[in-house]
Amino acid sequence: MSKQFDVVVIGAGPGGYIAAIRAAQLGFSVACVDAWENEKGGPAPGGTCTNVGCIPSKALLQSSEHFEHAGHAFKEHGIDVAGLSLNLGQMLKRKDGVVKQNNDGILYLFKKNKVTFFHGRAAFAGAAGADGYPLAITGPANETITGKQVIIATGSNARQLPGAEFDEKLILSNTGALAIEGVPAKLGVIGAGVIGLEMGSVWRRLGSDVTVLEGLPVFLGAVDEQIAKEANKLFTKQGLKINLGCKIGAITKGDNSVSVAYENAKGEAITAEFDKLIISIGRTPNTNGLGADQVGLALDERGFIAVDDDCKTNLPGVWAVGDVVRGPMLAHKAEEEGVAVAERMAGQHGHTNFNTIPWVIYTSPEIAWVGRTEQQLKADGVAYKAGTFPFLANGRARALGDTSGMVKFLADATTDEILGVHIIGPMASELISEAVVAMEFKASAEDIARICHAHPSLSEATKEAALAIDKRTLNF
Repeated sequence: MSKQFDVVVIGAGPGGYIAAIRAAQLGFSVACVDAWENEKGGPAPGGTCTNVGCIPSKALLQSSEHFEHAGHAFKEHGIDVAGLSLNLGQMLKRKDGVVKQNNDGILYLFKKNKVTFFHGRAAFAGAAGADGYPLAITGPANETITGKQVIIATGSNARQLPGAEFDEKLILSNTGALAIEGVPAKLGVIGAGVIGLEMGSVWRRLGSDVTVLEGLPVFLGAVDEQIAKEANKLFTKQGLKINLGCKIGAITKGDNSVSVAYENAKGEAITAEFDKLIISIGRTPNTNGLGADQVGLALDERGFIAVDDDCKTNLPGVWAVGDVVRGPMLAHKAEEEGVAVAERMAGQHGHTNFNTIPWVIYTSPEIAWVGRTEQQLKADGVAYKAGTFPFLANGRARALGDTSGMVKFLADATTDEILGVHIIGPMASELISEAVVAMEFKASAEDIARICHAHPSLSEATKEAALAIDKRTLNF
């Protein structure tokens, strides 16, 4: 007889493991099934985010930033570093250690919250019966379990370019980009999105000559235009060679290099040779091996699992969250959906507000934003006011030695309600949280302008940008 659970969660990425824990807190008997494994074949819950995404990339970004500071910025602080050298093996080892800490932390949380964990791949084994949906687990121990309700949180995969499949040696996805064993002299990056810019920044800091090829004619099209232009200027100054409006042609692998033929924005035909090539052109929903056909689970025209606003699929008792459904492919969005679904199953009113989901690019300077951009407000015909404040005029930023960038507020011209906040500069990923809270509570720019912020702190730039809405900054 198969083991029976109130809830079975397929996938232990940010959406899955959080959904499982919240469901267990609400009194359900819960199982979570995940196939990720470490180098020893053991379980490695956490999904793409923990294993080859958010967590290891931030570890390498931090390490590479330390290396760059030691080679350049420390001297200004009166710190002379003689004989600076890179121990890439140790840097990668530290990154792997950070990943393992997170893997182990999730397993501990499952145990603490009495979530039964199965290491393997789960697939629907047939239609729902009296006890729920039968799910076949293929892994170290094959078995079948039953879930009265099922949450699918199977995440996404890196999108491949036709004819340039990932081998993770010369042509790299995010997975290979995090594990290059030697600093490539010349690194190519196709795609100037979050992953491309973050990985390009890591290897540039460590010594690579990095060329970024982007198909769109504008840089960071989803970002506020003023912020994106500032980012392009700063990244170019750092040494990233960013080429926009590129049409990628043939990609040819040699024994130890990759050549990319492309047409630039001027229509000129160019062939570039790289030691390694990172392809970061987006991600596709992962429904491989799920057995969707077995139960008639509906997918939309782009291959995502079709869900309604509450994350319900077309099957009774089956839900889906995170990268495998519509909406931004962000770990924290998946977490919020996971919590909301668990609470809805318990008869509560779980809620996810897509309008106040923060976005972050962890380059240096960091870029973070929430709400609408100036170009979106113009397109929607919304009357608004804008206020900006540069970190150049912020005392804490001067003390840090990092004065690049700005904070930008957008507020309704009539009500003063905050419609969007956009930051490029030091610790933007942390500063954006104040804006998220403010927007959740429908705050006005005046509310932020009237709140006391600690001095000296980077957060004062947020207050000053809010003051700038009415052209009354105090320090600029």
